Amino acid sequence: MYANSLIGVGIASSLYHSSKGRWRKYLRWADYTMIATATVCLSRALREENPKLLMAASALCLPIQPLMVSVVHTGMMEVAFARRAVKDPELKLVHNVHKMSALLGGAFFVADDLFPDIPYLHAGWHLAAAIGVGACNKLLE
Repeated sequence: MYANSLIGVGIASSLYHSSKGRWRKYLRWADYTMIATATVCLSRALREENPKLLMAASALCLPIQPLMVSVVHTGMMEVAFARRAVKDPELKLVHNVHKMSALLGGAFFVADDLFPDIPYLHAGWHLAAAIGVGACNKLLE
């Protein structure tokens, strides 16, 4: 399911980045929501025992607060990653890379909202997100 959600992120992102005019703000929301959906799917792939109430609350909040859903599930991923890195020292470096990409990605994401006219902030977010996804793939092995 996580792999399919990444395809959804690619589609939503492509639509947003190619849009103009009044549709752009709606497609930006769709992009944010799809990113949050992928985050939920990844946290589910990493932890089978996610509380059902949390998953239901996340599903309800996705259209209203996608950023908050992403933050909560990214935090859950970091905890799962840290636990695995303690047990398997080979994952420590990859965990540190993921942790830093999550922090940088979050900073770029907020900065992009505050300063939308600076184009390289958004590109920085994309780079940090790509590094984070690559690091997560090591954890899913």
